Amino acid sequence: MSYTGYTRNPVPASAVLSLAPVTLPTPDRAVDLELRVSAPVSGAGLPIVLLSHGHGPSNFLSSLYGYGPLGNFLAAHGFVVLHPTHLDSATLGLRDADDPEAPLYWRTRTTDMSFILDHLDDVEKALPQLRGRTDPGRIAVVGHSMGGFTASLLLGARTVDPTNGSELDLADPRFTAGVVMSAPGRGGDSLSEYAKEHYPILSGTEFSHMDAPALVIGGVEDVSTHLTVRGPEWYTDAYALSPGRKALLRLFGAGHALGGVSGYDAAEASDENPELADAALWLTWAFLCTELGLDEHAWDFASNALTSAPAPLGRIESR
Repeated sequence: MSYTGYTRNPVPASAVLSLAPVTLPTPDRAVDLELRVSAPVSGAGLPIVLLSHGHGPSNFLSSLYGYGPLGNFLAAHGFVVLHPTHLDSATLGLRDADDPEAPLYWRTRTTDMSFILDHLDDVEKALPQLRGRTDPGRIAVVGHSMGGFTASLLLGARTVDPTNGSELDLADPRFTAGVVMSAPGRGGDSLSEYAKEHYPILSGTEFSHMDAPALVIGGVEDVSTHLTVRGPEWYTDAYALSPGRKALLRLFGAGHALGGVSGYDAAEASDENPELADAALWLTWAFLCTELGLDEHAWDFASNALTSAPAPLGRIESR
């Protein structure tokens, strides 16, 4: 894969090992936690990415069986990708359950990710070819849509528990960098009335404590009137309203699916565009390579290639 402006692939793609489902027993969860494990066939000291899927209307994109473009790309370019099925996945049939977290399962999403980090040895045992090849000191989180909200919380964003009004701090310092794609912005008067009623967990979202390094990606055409009254700018709040080292990629012509990062030929990607999706994937890879100390030049090279192309696919800000 490449996108307009690239003259070479930063890293040759590797063949990928992938195993699913890997089941981690979780007695206090509605069902045991299942995930997909993907990794390059060779290499050692591999960084780890936990990938959080969106809430989406489809049955399988929002599960360990979705997000092939994103998960496969990262695994083919040097990362171990761990992709769980959260409880809000339509595959599990729990969205209408009598649970105060339903339908989004916002807290369980974050505890899923921390639980996986607590059990990395069990994950490696499930895929023996991976044993001893990971670097547990280099761990990042990547999420799209509701997965982006999950990633934001793990990186330090906070919100308010709608059941009791307490502030929620669900950050996990083991995630030293992240990529937040098409993620909900701040709450309060930014939300639509529909979102306030149906997704009250979004009402208290704020980013003043999200100081971990992060790349925020939003589509310039992402107009989600059922969630926000502010338009596409809402999806950039994790960049605009947070402290610390951040970068923002805004993709021209992209809607919520960012060209199709969640699935190949996905019907719910109304903005399907392979070039835009490729740009999101390359910039995600480059940002993580630089922030995790794998290649100090990857981000500069990738961002310059994108913005200096004759017909740029997006624009980048950073601080």
